[in-house]
Amino acid sequence: LNIFEPRYLNMILDAMAAGRVIGMIQPAPVQGEAPRDPDLRDDAAIYPVGCLGRIVSFSETGDGRFLITLLGQTRFRVAEELTPRNGYRRVRPDFGEFTGDLDENAAPAYDRDRLIAAAAGFFDARGLDADWSSIEDAPDTLLVTSLAMVCPFDLREKQALLECDGPTARAALLIDLLEMSARGMAPDPGAASH
Repeated sequence: LNIFEPRYLNMILDAMAAGRVIGMIQPAPVQGEAPRDPDLRDDAAIYPVGCLGRIVSFSETGDGRFLITLLGQTRFRVAEELTPRNGYRRVRPDFGEFTGDLDENAAPAYDRDRLIAAAAGFFDARGLDADWSSIEDAPDTLLVTSLAMVCPFDLREKQALLECDGPTARAALLIDLLEMSARGMAPDPGAASH
């Protein structure tokens, strides 16, 4: 991630001094707003579920930006929004319903060949390149998580993937989104068959 806004530079500095974790939450589109053009006002509504990320790579550029890499740890539900600090928004997270995210042995049950074919169709339809040998060699959970993160879905689709009830449901929704999007359809994240 390329961090350049002063409030987010402050957030990263605070995180580096205290556990190297931050919460990421998408702005929730308002009625009539395009899902790819979210309301980015400071007081914009946010989705109720976010992801805790650990900063695993950090560098500073000559012009004062930070380049960071986050590793997702677990999801959380927003219990309450707190008073902003140093210009950035804060929440009190509730991790209770997402304890299964920490189970490293929870592999999704899905049709791997269908997922890879759906990803190939999606990437081809958009003229995107991919390292197919890495994709084919990736463990099941990493494959689903990585594709969900890197595919250019809109905010609602990304949020639907985040909020899925476990890795198997996430894999099923991911396949549906990839297939429908490759065919030029506008998928409805709530209508996927899992």
